[in-house]
Amino acid sequence: MRDFSGKLAVITGGASGMGRELARQLAAQGCDVAICDLSDDDMADTSARIREEAAGIRLTSHHCDVGDEEAILRFRDEVVEQHDTDHVNLVFNNAGLSGGGSLFTDSREAWDRCFEVCWGGVYHGTRAFLPLLAAAEEGHLINTSSVNGFWASLGPDRPHTAYSAAKFAVKGFTEALIADLRLNAPHVGVSLVMPGHIGTGIVRSSLRHGVVDESVDPAVRELMEAVAGDFEANAPMTAAEAAAVILDGVRENRWRILVGDDAIALDRIVRERPDDVYDAGGLREIVDAFGLAGD
Repeated sequence: MRDFSGKLAVITGGASGMGRELARQLAAQGCDVAICDLSDDDMADTSARIREEAAGIRLTSHHCDVGDEEAILRFRDEVVEQHDTDHVNLVFNNAGLSGGGSLFTDSREAWDRCFEVCWGGVYHGTRAFLPLLAAAEEGHLINTSSVNGFWASLGPDRPHTAYSAAKFAVKGFTEALIADLRLNAPHVGVSLVMPGHIGTGIVRSSLRHGVVDESVDPAVRELMEAVAGDFEANAPMTAAEAAAVILDGVRENRWRILVGDDAIALDRIVRERPDDVYDAGGLREIVDAFGLAGD
């Protein structure tokens, strides 16, 4: 799919971060867009920006919790109705949040919430929209994993189980779809996106839409908000730059899209040194070299 003009793209988590930048860049190239998110305010802001920047395209926004299959199905039905269509051309299963790092110290609710959004959102989104992709003359499915989909860590002192498990699942699922699509819908492409540290609001969104115990000390919550701000401000790649890399990968029909120099380097290290990327020395070396990993 070399040209996005006249196509219809569906983007989960489209109100902020990479999702918003994907929507803006696609709309600027003449692509109609349907975004969903949990933040109505952010969706309103994103929609207003897109309408100013790309007059003439059809844009819809939809409140949807991607961790809820029924909500995803409603989103799909709304897209069909509001865009008066029987097909879509691009589906970006992009929404995500973090949480549930430890099976010992974090709650079951936080773990399940992270997993159901990061994995369930991709699975349910694919299930819901795949028939509409297959109905198009050209279709492409794009699933967002992470560097934590091939390296299940944030360093020696920080468990990262739910997010890593979900992103590994996204990776395996998407790779397996290559053969499934080749056999059953060969005109539909598929890409696996693996970002490194990108300047998005994923940490802040996780605080807003994940499971954070209300009993958390206000000072601790303030510290968490500061960490969220630092994560976005100090990233080596912006969300807009990441979106451009992803769209280039779709145009080139690449099934594997590493986003960021840190993702490329970390991928190489894990492949070259698989036996020591989880021992304390290897973890410390990687953290010191790349900082906080994850999209």
